[in-house]
Amino acid sequence: MIEIREAMDADAAEAVNALRRSITELCIADHKNDPAEIEGWLSNKTVETWRHWIARDDSVVLVAERYRKIIGVGMATLNGDILLNYVHPDARFGGVSKAILSGLEDVLRARGIRRCRLESTVTAQSFYESCGFRSKGGDALLLSKSL
Repeated sequence: MIEIREAMDADAAEAVNALRRSITELCIADHKNDPAEIEGWLSNKTVETWRHWIARDDSVVLVAERYRKIIGVGMATLNGDILLNYVHPDARFGGVSKAILSGLEDVLRARGIRRCRLESTVTAQSFYESCGFRSKGGDALLLSKSL
């Protein structure tokens, strides 16, 4: 069972670990194991940044838990931009990304948002397309979806 809930300060270390492992281990098609690219992706995935994210009043941060372990992290601005949807490598292909995305969409709908947008990784593009997102113009990784 996957539980989706709002993130808390106490989640910081475990959530940041999930983010960093997801990027390092699952996004190889995007960063191609280039150390400089990986460092660019990881540079703001810190406990300090986590605290800033959850303190923002213009966004929502959600975590996915299974057996009280954080297995995914999602974040969206309250105007419809999905900023994060990452899954711990040990939980990949278990419905976690879909549960996080659904939770973010529910929050946005409750706020009256009728369209969400995101910039996909190459790794996640087919996942988002399978969830109803479509390309916006010339950039195949800029996707949007009506809610």
